[in-house]
Amino acid sequence: MGMEETAGMKLTARQPAAYTNKKLSSRAIRTWHRTKYLWLLFLPCLIYFLVFRYAPMFGLIITFQNYNVFKGIWASEWVGFKYYEMFLSNPDFFKLLRNTFLLGLYKLVFGFPAPIVLALMLHELKNAVFKRFVQTVSYLPHFISNVIVASMVIMFLSPTGGVINHWIRALGFEPINFMMEPGMFRSIYVLSEIWQHIGWETIIYLAALTSVDPGLYEAAGIDGAGRWSKMWHVTLPGIAPAIVIVFILNVGKVLEIGFEKVFLMYNPAVYETADMIGTYVYRVGLVQGNFSYASAIDLFMGVISLIFICSANYISRKISEHSLW
Repeated sequence: MGMEETAGMKLTARQPAAYTNKKLSSRAIRTWHRTKYLWLLFLPCLIYFLVFRYAPMFGLIITFQNYNVFKGIWASEWVGFKYYEMFLSNPDFFKLLRNTFLLGLYKLVFGFPAPIVLALMLHELKNAVFKRFVQTVSYLPHFISNVIVASMVIMFLSPTGGVINHWIRALGFEPINFMMEPGMFRSIYVLSEIWQHIGWETIIYLAALTSVDPGLYEAAGIDGAGRWSKMWHVTLPGIAPAIVIVFILNVGKVLEIGFEKVFLMYNPAVYETADMIGTYVYRVGLVQGNFSYASAIDLFMGVISLIFICSANYISRKISEHSLW
């Protein structure tokens, strides 16, 4: 090794920290100039989550207080885990948890595969005009508010003027008051959820299908594979990462059943199967004004949902190559 190279190595080794920091700063400036517009696009999303998601988490303090609106957070009396113990010892705790879990489970079991099946069917369509028509029609219900969807469900299932009971009468049977049958509420809710959101959720899988290499289909066709074999051995493995990620996210939302639609569709006759944690929180929090108790229940369910999503991610990472983190 020459003397010049040795001297250069010594100089590099003796470079002060200020030189290194200056180099990093210049690199950061170049990166900022290259990506500044992307950061500006991300800024509204960041502000939204900071203001409406993270800042309100400060209010979780009231779950450990006997919160009084007039005294405020700092002057309210501290009660520790009183409201958590109250919820766990509530006689309706297991009924509320069961109803919430079953609604979420049924939605996951029947609602999760539905957009995958629709995406695969649309992918197999050769008529582009008909394909776009089906996509448009299936997307539209997603943009209808839950109030209108619930009103439509109640109207269609009405025992007097509902179209379903009209068909039942035409077949010679007695009309059924669907909305007053506790055993039918979960099925009605899940079916309405699938009808409302199947088209919108299909977009994710249709986007994933565009990344599947067409050469794989050609190779499978040369090997003698039919349409079903191509779907099973090429299409599904190609969208497997998207399926796993969406499934993990849905597992985390099993207990986060939408309050609005259940509240609009249920009635005292179906409380046995329809009354869930969301509607209970509404009654004790907004109707009765017990904000601390309602917030404690919400935090408790949030922790359970976090455990669900972490467990699903861990299992997915162990048995497959795909996970959220």
